Amino acid sequence: MSNERRSVAGTTGTHDVGTLPPLGQVPARMHAQVVRPDRYGDPLTAFQHEVVPTPAIGTHEVLIAVMAAGVNYNNVWAARGYPVDQVGARQRRGETEDFHIGGSDASGIVYAVGDAVTDVSVGDEVIVHPGVWDADDPWVTAGRDPMIAPSAKIWGYDTNYGAFGQFARVQAHQVLPKAAHLSWAEAAAPTLVGTTAYRMLLGWNGNTIEDGDLVLVWGGSGGLGTQATQLVKAAGGRAVAVVSDDARGEYAMKYGAIGYINRRKFDHWGIPPLVDDKAGQKAWTAGARAFGKKIWDIAGAREDPAVVFEHPGASTIPTSIFVCRPGGMVVICAGTTGFDAMVDLRYHWTRQKRLQGSHGTNDEQAIAYNQLVRDGKIDPVVGRVLRLDEIPRAHAEMGRGEEVFGNTVILVGATTPEAGRR
Repeated sequence: MSNERRSVAGTTGTHDVGTLPPLGQVPARMHAQVVRPDRYGDPLTAFQHEVVPTPAIGTHEVLIAVMAAGVNYNNVWAARGYPVDQVGARQRRGETEDFHIGGSDASGIVYAVGDAVTDVSVGDEVIVHPGVWDADDPWVTAGRDPMIAPSAKIWGYDTNYGAFGQFARVQAHQVLPKAAHLSWAEAAAPTLVGTTAYRMLLGWNGNTIEDGDLVLVWGGSGGLGTQATQLVKAAGGRAVAVVSDDARGEYAMKYGAIGYINRRKFDHWGIPPLVDDKAGQKAWTAGARAFGKKIWDIAGAREDPAVVFEHPGASTIPTSIFVCRPGGMVVICAGTTGFDAMVDLRYHWTRQKRLQGSHGTNDEQAIAYNQLVRDGKIDPVVGRVLRLDEIPRAHAEMGRGEEVFGNTVILVGATTPEAGRR
């Protein structure tokens, strides 16, 4: 994000959460849920309600009055200060703020634009995609995928002034039109998980979803999983969801899964025994084969997944690699059960499987995903709607693995979950 900043037209004082100043008038200060390094740890205490200066914007940036914000796992990490101390990382890049305002999903109204912004206007109703990068990064200017550039970041996690304040600062290219048929809460819910899922399933040439493909989707009832199952179905594939109970399985099937596996019926999770532990290997392999047979039962044939949609990480990667079909892909965007995953290379190289990391979204992918939403082909899957001061609890529950159905949304400028539909 550019270090060049300019002031925005300010008014005195602040506005209460749930209210808006006149269009284009930006208060000097704003309410936000703020993380500071001396509070790193449990999200329940790391986040606190503060009043802070409203951010200035640069020439290529946009200021958005946040109507609603989405909750994602990345700000569990930000609240913990692990695996990255985001405040410290930004200060080493020359930024001066000693706090973090997170939130990587937002719907809202444009209140100010930088001098060089030509395709976004004050008053536009918008959503924000989370991909951020420097326009003058040599990787980007060479025409390569900007989300792989050295400067690539996730908005509202790697960057400050995300969706958990009354006003958010974004790069102009992140701004996309809000779907008119959605409320502010609905529009804020799916973009990070949806664009992440789109890139994972449709962004890696040679292993994109094709008509009829079988896809295994971990966390099928959550925000990321429900987006993935819908995208698989839209591409002509068949998604099998992995969930933690039958109620979540039925929920996943509402959003496109052809069946589900209750992972609690298996106990072989985690790092498998070493190869020379014959008894341990035999027991682990039996568990993995039983899991794979359940996939076959749902598919109606001895068919292995063409793609495994991964994000738990340490507990599940060994099984994902095992059950993926030869020439298939395990694609992963996170490690919510841990970062230390182990792969038995015998099942990897001999069967020529792909283990692909995936992170964020580029503009092309975000635009394509948002068009599916605007066309009504993707449901945002709002699970619950909370208030700004419930952000600490929402992240603490997420960090403890207390799963919710669909996406959690925070009302900021909006006063009801239904507000904002046109």
